[in-house]
Amino acid sequence: MSTPDQLLLPVDREPTIRVIPMPKDSNAAGDVFGGWIMAQVDLAGSVPAVAHAKGRVVTVAVNEFMFKEPVFVGDLCSFYAVVDKVGRTSMRVHVEVFAQRRLRPDDVAKVTEAFITYVAVDEDRNPRPVDPL
Repeated sequence: MSTPDQLLLPVDREPTIRVIPMPKDSNAAGDVFGGWIMAQVDLAGSVPAVAHAKGRVVTVAVNEFMFKEPVFVGDLCSFYAVVDKVGRTSMRVHVEVFAQRRLRPDDVAKVTEAFITYVAVDEDRNPRPVDPL
């Protein structure tokens, strides 16, 4: 049974990706490298960007990236991503990352939050327009 202060995974949306970091993704103390988390955030953010753009996108900016708590080997990391702003050729995606500690659904921490900008490109890698939100 959860307590009022206990954090749970979002129930109103599905994770874009879920992954368990392995020992190769960490330092000797078992803390997962920030660069590994950043790479996963970029992958998760690209999923709704590609869907909205209906095709290829490239990452052009990391607008904001906040590490809130460490991630440990064996945590089940759930990445939730949504397009929250659209320009003529660009999309900003909000990504939130939650870790289930030791795979326990009642032990959840929001570990990372980021805003990433992607640009839709054509087959020649030139920017192309996207639909508004």
